[in-house]
Amino acid sequence: MITSTANPHIKAIRKLNDSKERSLTQTFLAEGLRVVRQAVDSQAEILELIYCEELLVSDYGQDLISAALKNGKTVTQVSQGVFESIARKDKPQGIAAVIRQKWGNLSEVDGIDAGIWVALEAVQNPGNLGTILRTADAVGTKGLILLDHSTDPFDPAAVKASMGAIFTIPVFRSDVEGLKAFLKRNPRLVAIGTSDKAEKDCFETVYPDPVLLLLGSEREGLSPEYQNLCRQMISIPMQGACDSLNLSIAAGVMLYQIYQQHRKKA
Repeated sequence: MITSTANPHIKAIRKLNDSKERSLTQTFLAEGLRVVRQAVDSQAEILELIYCEELLVSDYGQDLISAALKNGKTVTQVSQGVFESIARKDKPQGIAAVIRQKWGNLSEVDGIDAGIWVALEAVQNPGNLGTILRTADAVGTKGLILLDHSTDPFDPAAVKASMGAIFTIPVFRSDVEGLKAFLKRNPRLVAIGTSDKAEKDCFETVYPDPVLLLLGSEREGLSPEYQNLCRQMISIPMQGACDSLNLSIAAGVMLYQIYQQHRKKA
């Protein structure tokens, strides 16, 4: 059992809070019973389980550790002080995992004939991204594409907000040329963008199936180069004094409107 917060291995795990270290190692840290359980259920590549016996009161969590040990997986036991030094939760549940990042290859995706896809341009807030992943999972989204300089979906805040959806929704990276090629390979996939300046009301729009929903950054909205790839632009009607919605809320409104229409047709 590791009892020192200065242990080199523990220091390496804590470094995964830094985006450069995650990028260099292509790994990330997932913390909490629900997220680790989803990683196991989704057959994510778990490199190491870390647990604290005093904090891990869940029978299911203890079963996860026992199964990992039985199967010869790397399991590290740490003291409560050490676990709390790597945890971001206020009340840590005593289990975490170092996991290999998994990125989809957009250039290999073709033949799309049904379903919802989402593309986000330069999303900056990892909490928003994680929340969008969670909503995307709820409506059965087939994939989420991060465009240009978007935030890291494996940031601890994004992983936490996703509530395990980081393991269930395929995530891709692209730019405008890559997205253009993706749409060309999938001619049935119709791109629809959002803009507060669009005249078309999102609640009066008929959404094709399959559909790609494009949303812009929190500050700038969807840029003209991505708007040019869209079959149509739509807006969410608002009556209040504020001129915009939080990105994750806007995504939720749009995704459920599309989901509701597709569900009625099924």
